[in-house]
Amino acid sequence: MVRILPNIILPILISLMVSVGGPAVAQQGLVQLDTALSRRGLEGVGRIDMVGPNGTEGFCTGALVSPTQVLTAAHCLFNKSTGEPHSIDNLTFRAGLYDGLESASRRVRRVVMHPDYKYGPDPSQSSLRADLALLELDRALQIASVQPFDTRGRLFRGDIVQVVSYARGRENAPSSEDDCVVLDRDDRVLVLSCSVDFGASGAPVFVQTDQGLRIVSVISAMTTWENRPVALAVTVEEGLRRLQREFAASPRTTPVRKVVRVGQGERTGTIRFLRPDG
Repeated sequence: MVRILPNIILPILISLMVSVGGPAVAQQGLVQLDTALSRRGLEGVGRIDMVGPNGTEGFCTGALVSPTQVLTAAHCLFNKSTGEPHSIDNLTFRAGLYDGLESASRRVRRVVMHPDYKYGPDPSQSSLRADLALLELDRALQIASVQPFDTRGRLFRGDIVQVVSYARGRENAPSSEDDCVVLDRDDRVLVLSCSVDFGASGAPVFVQTDQGLRIVSVISAMTTWENRPVALAVTVEEGLRRLQREFAASPRTTPVRKVVRVGQGERTGTIRFLRPDG
C-alpha cells in the first residue's frame, strides 16, 4: 500500500493495470463526442501519438494551452519497455481527432517536464504530484476552430468537473464524462469519481466558467478508492506555473530535435499510455 493523500490509503497503481490490447473497460457516464456540435469548443483537445518505425506505438491525450504549447502528463513521454524518453521526432499532436481526421496536426520540437518529475516503473507520491509536461509544437496552431484553453482555478471536495479524453476502445474519437466529482484532494493531487482507462493519461480536467472551459488539472493515473474505480489528477495551481518557468528558462532545440529532460534522478513513475490494437 502507498499513502498518496492525507486520510486516504490507495493501492499501488500498477496493480490495477490491464494488459495492453485487451478489451476496453466499461465506463459509466462516458459520452462519445460523435457529432461536430458535441465537439464544438473542444477541438483543442487532441491525441498525442508516439509513432515509431512500425507505426503508432502508443498515445496519450493532451490539450492546447497556447498556440504553440500542449499540456499533458510527463509519464506519457517515456517508453515503458526501456524507460527512455520517446524520440521527439516520433511525437505528433492531432488536435480534434475524430474518425481518422484531425482539425490540425503538428510535430513536436521541444519537451519540458516538471522539475520534480522522475520516471520509473512503479508509482510514487512524488512522481504523481509532478506528472506534468509541456510540448512545444513545431508550428503555431492558429486556426479559428482550435482555441487554447485557460489553465487556472482551485477545486474543492464536492466540485463537479468534466474530463475529455481518448482511451482504449475509443482511440479515434474523444469522449466526455461531464459529472465527475472531486472526492478528495491534497495540495497537488485530486481524487475524481471518473473511471478512466489507458490512453486518458494527460487528459484535461475542465470546469465551466462564464468565460468558457478552463483546465484545472490533468489526468495522471487510475486506482480504486472505497472499492470504486477513480482517477487521480495533478492540479495546475502551482505545478503548471513552475513548469512554465522551466519552459522559459530551458534552451530551444536545435534543428536536430532533442528532449529537454528535467529532474533526472531516482526512478519512480506512474501508469503508462495505451498501445492501440493493430
